[in-house]
Amino acid sequence: MAQYFEIHPSNPQLRLVRQAATIIREGGLVAYPTDSSYALGCHLDDKRAVDRIRQIRKLDRHHNFTLVAANVKQVSQFAKIDNEQFRLLKSLAPGPYTFIFEAKRSVPNRLIHPKRRTIGVRIPDHAIVQELLKELGEPIMSSSLILPDQTLAIGDPEEIRDSLEHHVDLIIDGGLVTNSASTVLDWHDKNLTVVRHGAGDIGFLEE
Repeated sequence: MAQYFEIHPSNPQLRLVRQAATIIREGGLVAYPTDSSYALGCHLDDKRAVDRIRQIRKLDRHHNFTLVAANVKQVSQFAKIDNEQFRLLKSLAPGPYTFIFEAKRSVPNRLIHPKRRTIGVRIPDHAIVQELLKELGEPIMSSSLILPDQTLAIGDPEEIRDSLEHHVDLIIDGGLVTNSASTVLDWHDKNLTVVRHGAGDIGFLEE
């Protein structure tokens, strides 16, 4: 049965954040809040935990996971970002956006799109996630918490508890959040494309 941590959404208790980071480092699968919905996350190098996410969401092997990072510096360790892309990323992050960039050659194949060699990255504007990433010192592998029979991500931690308490190792209750998806911006080549318009505003494209 999953552990259940009630963590303050704007003033996270460091003791609980540290325990959550330890669970992730030791191979645990965590349900946690972001600025758009709840998500499932695990350690970057943990294939078993990633496979558990696939089983929960009934995803095929071609599904692309998102690298959730603390800041642009972490993103730049995995993605090729030119000056124009860097400026956009800095202006929109942290926020409810997922960016698709060309992956660096050093990035392991399991983290990237097999044909396009791209990587999805996210910098959420949420205190719990930011503190957790700070404690870990590295990004986490993540996927929106959308169950197979649903079209929207879950925004209620009690609903997660009812559905997944026997399938994950930790549920972080950061209160109710929206169940909106992030806005996905694909900029792996010369053209910036809106793949999905979600919680993030795209008015800047009309300027």
